[in-house]
Parts: sequence; C-alpha cells; structure tokens
Amino acid sequence: MPNEINTSSHVHEASFRDPSGHMFWDDGVLRRRVNPIYFPQYHKLKESGLFNTLIKKNLLIPHEETSVSDEKIILTPESIPFITHPYEWSFEQYKHAALLTLQIQKYALSKGFILKDASAYNVTFHNGKAIFIDTLSFDFYQEGTPWRAYKQFITHFLGPLVLAKYHGMEMIKMMQSHIDGIPIKLISSLLPGKSKLSSFLYTNIHLLAKLEKKHHDDYKAETKIAKISKKAQENILTSLFDYIKKLKCEEETEWGNYYDKTNYNDTAFSAKKDLIRDWVQTLKARKVIDMGGNDGTFGRAIMDVVEDLIVTDIDSGAVAHNYHLVQQNEETKMLPFVCDVLQPVPGIGFNNTERDSLIDRLVTYAPDAVMALALIHHITLSGNVPFGKSAEFFAKFSKHLIIEFPKREDSWVESLLVRKREFKKHFDFYSWENFEKEYESYFKLLKKETIADSNRILYLFENRNS
Repeated sequence: MPNEINTSSHVHEASFRDPSGHMFWDDGVLRRRVNPIYFPQYHKLKESGLFNTLIKKNLLIPHEETSVSDEKIILTPESIPFITHPYEWSFEQYKHAALLTLQIQKYALSKGFILKDASAYNVTFHNGKAIFIDTLSFDFYQEGTPWRAYKQFITHFLGPLVLAKYHGMEMIKMMQSHIDGIPIKLISSLLPGKSKLSSFLYTNIHLLAKLEKKHHDDYKAETKIAKISKKAQENILTSLFDYIKKLKCEEETEWGNYYDKTNYNDTAFSAKKDLIRDWVQTLKARKVIDMGGNDGTFGRAIMDVVEDLIVTDIDSGAVAHNYHLVQQNEETKMLPFVCDVLQPVPGIGFNNTERDSLIDRLVTYAPDAVMALALIHHITLSGNVPFGKSAEFFAKFSKHLIIEFPKREDSWVESLLVRKREFKKHFDFYSWENFEKEYESYFKLLKKETIADSNRILYLFENRNS
C-alpha cells in the first residue's frame, strides 16, 4: 500500500460543502479525500467499471488511488493547468458542459447510479474539451425516484443557455452572482411571453417556477417524493439533450470578425508574428497567456513551441470562434475563455473564496510569458486606465510581458481619441515615451522593435520581482 498522505494540508476552498470528501493541497499537488460515509458508493462505482468507462471516454477527469485506509481514501486526479468558471465560457462551451452533464447522468442511470448534483462548477475545460471533475458526485439510483439534481440542472445549465439565446451572452454572467444557479422564478420572469408557447420551455421552466411558488406559499403542504420510472427519466434526459444540442445564440459581437477589419497590412501582420515567435522561443516559455487574443490567431503562431496556451478575449463571439477552431483542429494545448481585463472576475461564494478570482488563478498558473497585443490602447483610451495602473495589473502575474503599443498616429488610436471629443487633450499623456516610463517602474525593458510597415511598437519586458 502507498504511504499515507498528510491530509492536514490546506483544504481547497471550493470543496468544503460535500460531506463525501474534499479536495486539498499536498505540497503543491491537488488531491481528493474520500470520507467513510462515501465508501459504499466509491467501491461500487469502482467495481462496476463506471469510473473507468467515463475516463476512457474522456468524460471524467482521470485519477489514481494514492492511499487507502479505514479512515480515508486519497485520490490524485490528473492535473488541470487552469480552471475556468461558467461565467467565463462562450455559448458553445456552456452548451458542451450541459450536454456532458446529461451524457454522464444518462450513462450512470443505465448502470444503477445517478449524479446527485448537477452544478455547472462540476465541469471545466481541459485538453480542448469539457471534462467532469467531481469524482464524488455519483450516488446509487433508487428505483422509481426522480433525478434529484433535475432542478439544479435547470438553474445551472438550461436556464442560463435559454436566457442567452433570447437576450445575449451578458445573461451568462448572471452565474457570477448566483453561485447556486439562477433562481427558476427569475429565469421564468426574464423569458419572453412567447416562450410559454414552447411545450418544452413551459414544462421545464415556467411550470417548474409555478410549482415552486405553490409549494413555497403552501407551507402546510406535505413533502412527497414523486414516482417516476427509469424509462420516463431517460426520456426526460433525452428531451433535454436534444433541445440543448439545437440551441443557438445569434448575437452579433463587436470583435467577432476582428481580423477582417484590422488596420494591419500583410507585411506588418507577418512581422508581428515573426517577432512574437522569436521572443517566445528565446524565453523558452512553456506556459503562455494571450490576453485580448481574439480568435487565437497569434497564439497559434507559437502553439507548436509551447506546452500550454491560454487565450482570452472580452468578446464572446471571438472566443466562440476560437473554441470552434480548437474543436475542429483538436488543439489540446489551447484554452479559450471570456475575460474583461477592465473588470477581472472577483472571488465569489462563501468568504469570496469558493471560486478564485481571475487574478488569483493567473498567479497560481504562473505563466512564463503574457502577451497583450492590440490591447493597451483599449485599456488606456476606452477604459481611462493610466499606464501605471495597467502595468501594476500585468506585473501581478507576468514573469515576462510581450506588449504591443500603437502610437498616436495609428488609425485605431486616432479613432479612439476622436471619441473623447472635448476631453481629447486630457489624453495628451498617451505616448510611447510615457508608456515606457510607467512600465519600467514594474518591468525591465529587454527588447523593443517597431513592427515593420506599421505605427506600432512591440516590447518585451521582464518583471522586476522575477
């Protein structure tokens, strides 16, 4: 038997709610403790082959049994470099997370098990695809009982997706303020009246909201568990799967076709790619983040020389396109997600620590290089963020920073300055000289190159605290 693991290490803040077990850090390795209360389910799941089948199908994160005793079982799951949360996903990513959950529930049901919860936080993205990460989320199926996580699935998956379909991707961000799912009453109230004409939406959302209100108002009502056959339950799962699979979000986004309207010519575009590739190789960077990376075009220029690549963008349409390319080309190194640099997501949940803030996750990820291309003018001129403030932001998690500075003569900078109208003179500080001065308070300048045939400069900085 392997040596015992010291479980007195730091318990992961995201897993304190489950009596079945919890995640914990052990000398920098994330492990999972299984408590005796869950031993019957764990052993049966293992013996049945359900774990192995789901792992082989790339639906469940792989794990190894690290130690076994009468008091605890320690599992070591495969390491995931970076965890994203539901409010950071594109529409297709959210859809795939929902379909994965239904797929697992349907297979588990066929083997005599169920998912005891259907939280969107049980899913993240790894090796280019959605993956289920809560190994202890399974329980025994009891004949005739309904899926007790059904309502949670509606509030975590179906509701947010349908709201996004009708009102756009901003609806997905509601999950940031509703860690336990968007309330069913709120989902129902936000959907247009015509949605009640859909028998599917009426049954799974509007009727559910009505029943919830009735049960809440009738405080004397006895709690009764409805009876439902396994076949009927499978039909419900199939209905949910088929509906979600066909869902689309037709929202037009500002930067979804960014490279169709860029002010670069072919010479500048190629020169920029060559410089970035050369610098990343010189740094021997293994982990790289491209912030404001749109559809991942420049990330793909270095993908063959790095081990792990994160590409973020504020535009959900651009992220959706990038995710489509990741799926199409089976790009296991790249992770796209939605990120607003001007409003990095905070820590949420109890004590604001259940789900880590973006900055905390970036610090933990510890990238070797961060790229910020065609971003600083938006941060400075659209967001009114002084150079010193943005330098402080990047310095929190950037060992090396490759950042592009468009000069005042750049057509996009000129456009942004024109929009300032009578306040245009307040932005006279926008110059490459002031940019360098402010950034050198946090970074050492290693390289500086004007991108050929453009009004843009590419900088390579090193964090002064590295």
